Amino acid sequence: MTISFSSFPGLPPGVVLTMVFIFGLLIGSFLNVCIRRLPAEQPEERSIVHPRSHCPHCKAPIDWYDNIPLLSYLLLAGKCRSCKMPISALYPVVELITALLFLASAAVFGLTFIALKWTIFACLMIVLVFTDIIARILPDPITFGGLAAGLVLAFFSVPEDGAAAWLSRRLFDFPPPAPVLSLADTLFGAALGGGLLWLVGEVYFKMRGREGMGFGDVKMMTLVGAFLGPQRTFLTILVGSLLGSILGLLFILVRRKGADYELPFGSFLGIAALLVVFFGTPVLEWYLRISGIR
Repeated sequence: MTISFSSFPGLPPGVVLTMVFIFGLLIGSFLNVCIRRLPAEQPEERSIVHPRSHCPHCKAPIDWYDNIPLLSYLLLAGKCRSCKMPISALYPVVELITALLFLASAAVFGLTFIALKWTIFACLMIVLVFTDIIARILPDPITFGGLAAGLVLAFFSVPEDGAAAWLSRRLFDFPPPAPVLSLADTLFGAALGGGLLWLVGEVYFKMRGREGMGFGDVKMMTLVGAFLGPQRTFLTILVGSLLGSILGLLFILVRRKGADYELPFGSFLGIAALLVVFFGTPVLEWYLRISGIR
């Protein structure tokens, strides 16, 4: 694990990581706003800017000192200062998860552009995972906005996936520029992620006569593919399906739900995508090595 903090000369890595963690808490507080407001039915309730933060019970505005990420929740014992009603534990959970993912990105990738890319991706996945769990919705502003972000970031990223580079070596006598390869990986990944889930949904519909894959999941995997490229996108679908099968079976057994109970598959895909970002490369390297591809 290499940590490069040359942008902060003279500061110990521990101090820099603490700063990253605090910044992650602040971003997590903003993600809570997105999670709560974007799934709203009324368009005027979806604004992430207005109105200011308020108690969901008594509607009292929350002052800045009661809106400090994680700390305010602990000091208030998880209750509103005005009405004393309990505040959802989701707020500190999202803030803490975001901060830990920011910390992991900085520790694994250093203070680099690639770390910025994966923190942006982590934020997108956090919002999608929790909106799917809470409201069974994968908001278009996140899926479409995230897809656009993935395409833009591709121009400034080094090719990570390797699929486009492998294909170009077999088609061309000269290597295309790195931005072209990176963009090709992005487009291949988006097409694979969205296309494969769409195909699975169509096959399920033909076999069962009812929808088995929401189109929100298709849009989400198009976004995931744009960031991860084709190889890690395929791995994400495998891991997400495995997580969904195991946890879904446990949920059905524990809660005694029927086999037709709908689980938030998008949340499993989002969790799988984050696992693949941080742990997927060794798995892919192992597979490519034993298969003789690399």
